[in-house]
Amino acid sequence: MADKYNVIYLDCFSGISGNMLLGALLDAGAPEQLLRAELAKLPVAGYQLITASVDKGGISAFYLDVKADDGGHHHRNLADIMAIIDQSALKPTVKATSRQIFTRLAEAEAKVHGVAVNEIHFHEVGAVDSIVDIIGIAWALDYLGIEKIFASRLHVGSGFVKCCHGLIPVPAPATAELLRGIPFYQGDIAKELVTPTGAVVLATLGSGYGSIPDGFTTHKIGYGAGSWDLDIPNVLRLYLGEMTAENDRTLVEGQEDKPYLVVDTNIDDQNPELYSYVMDKLFDAGALDVWLTPVIMKKGRPATQLSALFNEECQTKITEVILEETTSIGMRFYPVARAVAKREFIVVGLPWGEVKVKISSYRGKICNVAPEYEDCRKIAEELGLPLKVVQHLALKEAMSIC
Repeated sequence: MADKYNVIYLDCFSGISGNMLLGALLDAGAPEQLLRAELAKLPVAGYQLITASVDKGGISAFYLDVKADDGGHHHRNLADIMAIIDQSALKPTVKATSRQIFTRLAEAEAKVHGVAVNEIHFHEVGAVDSIVDIIGIAWALDYLGIEKIFASRLHVGSGFVKCCHGLIPVPAPATAELLRGIPFYQGDIAKELVTPTGAVVLATLGSGYGSIPDGFTTHKIGYGAGSWDLDIPNVLRLYLGEMTAENDRTLVEGQEDKPYLVVDTNIDDQNPELYSYVMDKLFDAGALDVWLTPVIMKKGRPATQLSALFNEECQTKITEVILEETTSIGMRFYPVARAVAKREFIVVGLPWGEVKVKISSYRGKICNVAPEYEDCRKIAEELGLPLKVVQHLALKEAMSIC
């Protein structure tokens, strides 16, 4: 088995928006009907999902638009958005990615407006179209098993755009904040080509910017259409393919050279119901893993040790979450080294549908084969089969391929 990983490269010669990226992901293989089924799990109504194949400058592209009914554009704050995500029946990984993106967007808006994050009302970004775009993108990335996102320099456009605050320059202030550290250029097209939704996805999930990375092999190309008719094709070109581990240091197995920390804190006076919420907040703050351990403290008192693994650049946010969301008044930090196995996804076909399987390997040898729980659970529930039977058959099929 080749040491390769699912990667997408976004060619943003005509900018990027939420609906352009989601359209490109659908054009590259994420099924539209499954997307509609996933979006139906959201406690959000009052919109129609419009899709079509359109021609943009001679290029056939997938166009997606969310048409809100009258009264569908609500001004939601971050807590409202998180409630929509948490109340849905989406996969935990999709929820986590969606929360990360919206949190990053709230932080950018808060900085631009000079207010606290919890005071931000998302205005246009809180409308149903952006909720559908962001959560749809998180689902499509998970469905396709995308592990890395790379992008070209971004063509942001120029001029001014009208919003609820009046006319503002392109790129919009929140977009400009999100593009810190990401190369972009304005060009001579007087339009807003990069929207806050498009920018926040790259700012949250992007791994690198510039030319197509060395070792990247394209297997499929998707085009997502924008709303403009321009002198150039208003499309986002998405290359779906693989990257060899040796050409991406972040994917090489073994001990990583990033500085990682673990935090521990012992808690004996907190309502256990809060731990799930705290763990989600720590993941949103950048934790790579969070776990709970039962411990015995002084005087024989039972307690819970809350621990998290994270990159040291997240230490401030991690500290704030623990002090603000738990009853802890202190914690311990210590550096750790981390070793990781290489990972890739394959899709196996069962008589009742397809199941994604994660293949992990170390030093050229497969060390673990794990069918995706949610895929197996869905088949088991729909057909009334034992879950362990579906998992066993998916594992058997995957082993025959490996």
